[in-house]
Amino acid sequence: MISAASRPYIDASVPVLREHGVTITKTFYRNMFDAHPELTNLFNMGNQANGVQQQSLASAVFAYAANIGNADALGPVVSRIVHKHASVGLRADHYPIVGFHLLGAIKSTLGEAATEPLMAAWEEAYGSLARLLMDAEARMYAEAGIQPGELRPMRVTEVKRESDNVLAIRLEPQDGGAPPAFKAGQYVSVEVTFDDGHRQLRQYSLSDAPDGRSLRISVKREDGNAKLPAGAVSSWLHENVKPGEVLNVGHPFGDFLPDTESDEPVVLLSAGVGITPMIGALNRIAQVNPNRRVIFAHAARNAAHHAHRDDIAAAKARMPHLHVVTFYEDGAADGALAGQMEVARLPHWPLGETNVYMCGPLPFMQAQWNALKDKGAPLARLHREVFGPDLLDHLL
Repeated sequence: MISAASRPYIDASVPVLREHGVTITKTFYRNMFDAHPELTNLFNMGNQANGVQQQSLASAVFAYAANIGNADALGPVVSRIVHKHASVGLRADHYPIVGFHLLGAIKSTLGEAATEPLMAAWEEAYGSLARLLMDAEARMYAEAGIQPGELRPMRVTEVKRESDNVLAIRLEPQDGGAPPAFKAGQYVSVEVTFDDGHRQLRQYSLSDAPDGRSLRISVKREDGNAKLPAGAVSSWLHENVKPGEVLNVGHPFGDFLPDTESDEPVVLLSAGVGITPMIGALNRIAQVNPNRRVIFAHAARNAAHHAHRDDIAAAKARMPHLHVVTFYEDGAADGALAGQMEVARLPHWPLGETNVYMCGPLPFMQAQWNALKDKGAPLARLHREVFGPDLLDHLL
């Protein structure tokens, strides 16, 4: 990964990054966007405004430094980052720009502590990581048969309100061809260009099984609050998308891939809008193996916030061994249990022989993960879908 001479300097950086990581990344983004405003089209500017992007990068830099010799720990994180980079169209020529401003931010934040040997070590470490990511992304683009950032016009054929804050949007290629192949759990980027001309991409999980004709995404409207701004892209989609609208959509990416093809029992746990990749997985299982044993558990605030209930009902009608358990935080209703999801209230399954997939807010997934671990579930059987700083919480 890096030379023996540089390793001590990287190791020594760990406590510094703990203390100054967010300051470094705020400086990095400010300077990079000032020099290259065109890059704001690639980055989630909503996450810039609420600080998530800065925290995410700070966490990534710290996790890389703290685990630089631990390929087993970094491997899954690198895989997730590569898929996310491919989904937004990051190119090899972007990496020198990022490196220049990241190293500059480290140097300006640390001041005299940024010695020449320390900066040389970080230049080597960044170069090693950048090469790893660039090579992996090049392979991914080649396998997908696309150019970085390539988007395909797709026509909206159906818009369905799934809950108070979730819309399901079905899309078909405008050229009449087949949609790209994908696996349950993957996501696509959707482009929105606002009235002032600025462009933003957002990633949305594919919420239905492949049918060879269309893709479906489910979009939660992020309303914001006193501390966080409303989601610009999700708000635009909720307010503007209707049948006949054309959206530019990226190729499917993502390495959170629930096992939908085997005969083994499987457990799918979700909360909130985390239901979307799980519905895609459930519908795929109903399509290829309706007799499989599946436990599908979902937690929502209440019935009004419970998306994709029609999909679940259709799956129950086709799948005799599907066990559905629902939890409503606001109280029991429509067959749902009151309160938050608890592993102890789910049907029993053989922990050592069953894969468990979970998607939802970080506290939800931490609670299920810890409960299952305490019950003796092998960690190799536990899988979760997370992005941003949450992806790295097990490394920090």
